[in-house]
Amino acid sequence: MKLVCFQGTDKESWAQINALLKRGEWEKVSIVKNKAAEHFPMPESCAILEVDSSIPLLELKEDIIKKLRPTIGKEFEIALSLASGTGKEHMALISALLNIPVGVRLVAFTKKGIEFIS
Repeated sequence: MKLVCFQGTDKESWAQINALLKRGEWEKVSIVKNKAAEHFPMPESCAILEVDSSIPLLELKEDIIKKLRPTIGKEFEIALSLASGTGKEHMALISALLNIPVGVRLVAFTKKGIEFIS
C-alpha cells in the first residue's frame, strides 16, 4: 500500500510521520509538504511534493491533485496520515484524494505500532 502524509510547520507532530516511515512497509511514500515547513530528513525513496499553503483552499486542492496524481498512479486505496498540518491543509488534501479518485485509509502510529483507524 502507498502512504501519503502531510507535513506542516508543526514540528511536534513530525515524530508521527517519522515513525510511519521507519516502521511501515510501504510500496511508495508521498509527502505533501507545506513549503514553509523546515527540512525534515526523509528516505530518498520518498516523493516530496511542496505546496504553498497560503493560497486559497480550492487552488491548494488543485495544486495537490496536479502534483499527487502521478505519484499515486492507478491505486484503488492509499494510507493517509494527517498527524501534521492545519485543517485547511487537511481539507485540501482529502478533497484532492477524493477527486483523483482514490480510497483513503487513515493511519497512525500508536503504542501498539501502525494502526489503521478507518
